[in-house]
Amino acid sequence: MPTITTKDGTQIYYNDYGKGQPVVFSHGWPLNGDAFEDQAMFLASNGYRCISHDRRGHGRSGQTWEGNDLNQYADDLAELTEKLDLRNAIHVGHSTGGGEVARYIGRYGTKRVAAAVLISAITPLMLKTPANPKGLPLEVFDGLRKSVAADRSQFWKDLSAPFYGANRPGNTVSQGVRDNFWLAGQMCGLKGAYDCIKAFSETDLTEDCKKFDVPTLLIHGDDDQIVPIGAAAMLSSKLIKNSTLIIYEGQPHGICTTQKDRVNADLLKFMQSLPKTATAKSQSLHTAGMAG
Repeated sequence: MPTITTKDGTQIYYNDYGKGQPVVFSHGWPLNGDAFEDQAMFLASNGYRCISHDRRGHGRSGQTWEGNDLNQYADDLAELTEKLDLRNAIHVGHSTGGGEVARYIGRYGTKRVAAAVLISAITPLMLKTPANPKGLPLEVFDGLRKSVAADRSQFWKDLSAPFYGANRPGNTVSQGVRDNFWLAGQMCGLKGAYDCIKAFSETDLTEDCKKFDVPTLLIHGDDDQIVPIGAAAMLSSKLIKNSTLIIYEGQPHGICTTQKDRVNADLLKFMQSLPKTATAKSQSLHTAGMAG
């Protein structure tokens, strides 16, 4: 399996499809890089190099006791981009993966980044606080932890309904999609799944969002039952400079699957619209690397 080994000895698994400008995918909880398989196949078929990794604790990557937090997730992403020498990359993050992209930019800047896409992302903060009154109460996340610890297999089965909107009238979500969510959840280690709840709910990414200085696309369903749009994309779009928000009316959290054709089309349109200065920045970085 293609992997890198991080500084702390953790193996990070990744898929690498196609050739061209790199697109790096960061997945949501409790999934893995396969959550972006529809986007990776589509974009790789349209001239892009698509890299999707399994976050530590998830999928086929190492299941560590420590480091299941957004700082370490971002550090792992930085090591992946450096070891694969990815330049001029477009970073796409879904849900927790959107937080991973934000923290990566917050910690490492955008010298290797051409653009960003945040889909159903947790940014800027999911937890309800005096400064974030539209967030969700801590009790909601305590309930998630209790369910994961008690019977995570059944919990993944139950969670798949609101995740994809299968509990809404007239939905067309297949049992296969829900079963695949359960399988990915079971591949996620218990410690990683449990710790990630704190990571995605209590990490304040406000300052990270303010550091974005590349074109950014935000996509969010206004019937997202997992990451409500009011405390997420509606706020992120105001914090992130040069950002564009597309709202999918009546759509759920897992739109990369339920609305894959629409997401694919919006991604391709955005990527093809990026300014030529992004390519120039990549060439400048490559020249500087060769000279150094």
